[in-house]
Amino acid sequence: MTIKKQIIFKWLILVIALIGLFIADIILGSVNIPFKEVLKILFTGQSDHSEYFTIIYHFRIPKALTALFAGFALSVSGLQMQTIFKNPLAGPYVLGISAGASLGVAILVMGISSFTVVSQFGVLGNWTIVLAAWLGSGLILFLILAISTRVKDIMTILILGIMFGSATAAIVNILQYFSNESMLKAFIIWTMGSLGGVTLSQLKVLIPGVFVGLFITFLLIKILNAMLVGENYAKSMGLNIQLSRFFVFFSTSLLAGSITAFCGPIGFIGIAVPHVARILFKTANHKTLLPGTMIIGGIVLLFSDIVSQLPGQEKILPINSITALIGIPVIIWIIIKNRKLAAVS
Repeated sequence: MTIKKQIIFKWLILVIALIGLFIADIILGSVNIPFKEVLKILFTGQSDHSEYFTIIYHFRIPKALTALFAGFALSVSGLQMQTIFKNPLAGPYVLGISAGASLGVAILVMGISSFTVVSQFGVLGNWTIVLAAWLGSGLILFLILAISTRVKDIMTILILGIMFGSATAAIVNILQYFSNESMLKAFIIWTMGSLGGVTLSQLKVLIPGVFVGLFITFLLIKILNAMLVGENYAKSMGLNIQLSRFFVFFSTSLLAGSITAFCGPIGFIGIAVPHVARILFKTANHKTLLPGTMIIGGIVLLFSDIVSQLPGQEKILPINSITALIGIPVIIWIIIKNRKLAAVS
């Protein structure tokens, strides 16, 4: 079998797996709905059982779509960060985007809401949390972009991003210390991550946001390939390094920030999935690696969502617990592999 045929075969398997897991995520859940009934609801929009229709259309389909696009966004943003920083352990939150979103939510939930009617979220509902997360991640992005216009060393930007993340985490810890029990519980639940809280109306914002971020990233394929070789090589090709960084940081923030805002921080997908794609496709070319990473990310998060539901049970596990159990072994393997290569060299 030629290399081209092998790649086509791998694509076929991945697409089938993605479609299969998406359907499985809709079918499986705490309430057992017959498969024929699920198909009838999906293809006709009708059901003899109104409760089945409500569960499928208002809960399971939005949750499956959220898992799909969250997997796309987090894995692609992780790939971009690993390429830009040339660091196998870089993820979508390496620039402090997640920490910034957490700070925004913490200020809202444990700060402002302690003194105002916002504590009940009665005016804007979940949108108040989403807006707070966007503002927090946007603040960190603004600081990073401001620094990137003055600092040329990419590793310095990485370290400063980590410092910003640590600083915001410290502020969040202070807010937790002074918050009351109910507000602290609400914030901790948000930090666990959830795919089931996104409504159809919120998906109308989340999906276009992810589409824009992915569109920008696909336009950056040649730039990412050049950056992978080195900034000196990229400059020799006539690339504007600072402008290229801006678009990469912007698309990463749009992807990771949107998912964090709607779903809370979901870890390990952005770090682990790009490595799985590299192993599967055996290439560093982003023309193949980028769509491969995107689809594998969707597969992994759909699978994680199915497992977290404990099909047939009433309890639901935090999605972060499942992604950690999947991602940590991959990260450990990458660290051991890199140490072996370093020892040989």
